[in-house]
Amino acid sequence: MPPHEIAPPPRPETRVLLTGAAGGVGSVLRDGLAGRYATFRMADRADLGLARPGEEVSVGDIRDMAWCEAITRDIDCAVHLAAQPVEAPWPGILGPNIEGCYNLFEAARLNGVRRVIFASSNHAVGFHRTDRVLDRTSPTRPDSRYGLSKVFGEALGRMYADKYGLEVACLRIGSMQPTPQDRRQLATWLSPGDLVRMVAGLIDAERFHFITPYGSSHSSTPFWTNDDIHEVAFDIRDSSDAYRDADLPALPDDLSRRFVGGTFCTAEFTGDPDRID
Repeated sequence: MPPHEIAPPPRPETRVLLTGAAGGVGSVLRDGLAGRYATFRMADRADLGLARPGEEVSVGDIRDMAWCEAITRDIDCAVHLAAQPVEAPWPGILGPNIEGCYNLFEAARLNGVRRVIFASSNHAVGFHRTDRVLDRTSPTRPDSRYGLSKVFGEALGRMYADKYGLEVACLRIGSMQPTPQDRRQLATWLSPGDLVRMVAGLIDAERFHFITPYGSSHSSTPFWTNDDIHEVAFDIRDSSDAYRDADLPALPDDLSRRFVGGTFCTAEFTGDPDRID
């Protein structure tokens, strides 16, 4: 069994949609959650190949409301990853990350989907200083247009939870990599195995209203904590401390080391870092 897999207990009652299934995070979840749920529907604008055993496959554009309504039919939980995955000019963010995100939540509401797990990002809180430990009460502080789109998704999820009763988890994903790639990722690293186990925990949790857990493996120098998330018991097994003595590069400048978002904060920066409390 690959290290990112978890033993698939029977889930005859759970029907799961995974958008953005062809991307890096989506591919890990596609492999790691295979065989776990009664329905496992893959959706992406990119070619997903043939449906694997136990899968359904749908190719389309998240900006297409009709397609969103089609892929959310007969689904209990939608795991929404489909998005522009990094910083980009505003037109590239607007379509998939704003319009597409709205389409997914609205289609989920129309089709009676019980739960949405939204792939948020640490860049929604990127302008917090690294000498703090963030929790669910920490306000959003986006570091980029990409981070701003994740704040929009979180606010949208909050509204759909409060107004329409969807159960919404906004997972603020750190740095999902096979291993940490630099010194910053000793605080933000999320192993593929822990990603799978976190998302499985969110899908399988008995009940929650709206939560914003942080997605990372264990670290002795964390930027954030999930100690105040009581609705879900996360099975985190990996630790970035195993790589603490590795020859990892530091971030390139003091500004990127000062804030949680790293180099997302320094791009286009013309402000005064000392005024950012």
